[in-house]
Amino acid sequence: MVLVGVEDADTFDDVQWLASKTAQMRIFSDDQGKMNLSVIDVMGEVLVISQFTLFAQTAKGNRPSFIRSARPETAIPLYEKFIETLRSAWKLQVTTGEFGADMDVELVNHGPVTITIDSKNRE
Repeated sequence: MVLVGVEDADTFDDVQWLASKTAQMRIFSDDQGKMNLSVIDVMGEVLVISQFTLFAQTAKGNRPSFIRSARPETAIPLYEKFIETLRSAWKLQVTTGEFGADMDVELVNHGPVTITIDSKNRE
């Protein structure tokens, strides 16, 4: 499952980089139990869910601010391009949520791993 938050400063270049990183990241275990295989290697599928709340700012007060989250007119084309890139460039099976919808999504986390990837911090 990939939760995608689009920031107001994101571009199509960020989407291309993020899709490449997502497809090639070695996060699945090999025969020795090491995280050494990508979703491509394991012939896995990707569930992509839009999640603007990833950019919540909580430093001030008690109500989160989502000022950094892109407006739908910016976010939707970038979200759709991310999905399209995973499908076309990486030949991945991609299922999606509905952008902006109130969805109930279940996640079973296999192991203690959650990874945050930020296209503005490409270290």
